[in-house]
Amino acid sequence: MRISELSRRSGVSAASIKYYVREGLLPAGESTGPTASVYGDEHVRRLRIIRALIEVGGLSIATARDVLGAVDSPDLSLPHVFERAQVAVSRTDLYMRESSDPARIRVDELVNQRGWHVHPGNPGRTALANVLDTLADLGHPELQDLLEPYADAAVIVAEADLRAVAAQPDIEGMTETVVAGTVLGDAMLAALRRICQEHMTSLVFPSDGPDTARPSRPDDRSTP
Repeated sequence: MRISELSRRSGVSAASIKYYVREGLLPAGESTGPTASVYGDEHVRRLRIIRALIEVGGLSIATARDVLGAVDSPDLSLPHVFERAQVAVSRTDLYMRESSDPARIRVDELVNQRGWHVHPGNPGRTALANVLDTLADLGHPELQDLLEPYADAAVIVAEADLRAVAAQPDIEGMTETVVAGTVLGDAMLAALRRICQEHMTSLVFPSDGPDTARPSRPDDRSTP
């Protein structure tokens, strides 16, 4: 297909397609002349992944290129693909700044007590320690008690992630699932949390109006 059809099928403008090719996110089409190229279905699929990473996942062009590099590396094992994807999406201050010793120790204790096999350089360790530090700085150390129930939920999510990967028919599909799941899974979890927060608020603080809310337990279903 010509670039005009690729643009129509993918929903990406021709100018953006050319830009993604220049930036190394999208493989070039097959040249058919000095100024013409043809593209295949694999380009449509790749453009959908690119749009998902950038527009939904919020990645920069440079970060998306690094993430897609894992997809394009057939010699990488799935654990290394996970590592590449995690490192690429973790380039924020939360993941990169120095955390306190007490926070790092608490994260290490959590990992060790649960018997998790996690490399010391996993960016999640630093990010989690920085969250604990920030909660303490804000004067809400009690929110650090959420660590255990959040860890329970994270195990369930990670198991679901790996089932989705294992369900793919080939290594290419597995690799794409790792990348898409790592990036878009964060967005999905955030969206579901917003939804469930409203739901739980209606159970914990049932009211007929803004001035009549009363606290209740989550398992309290009695009618006022």
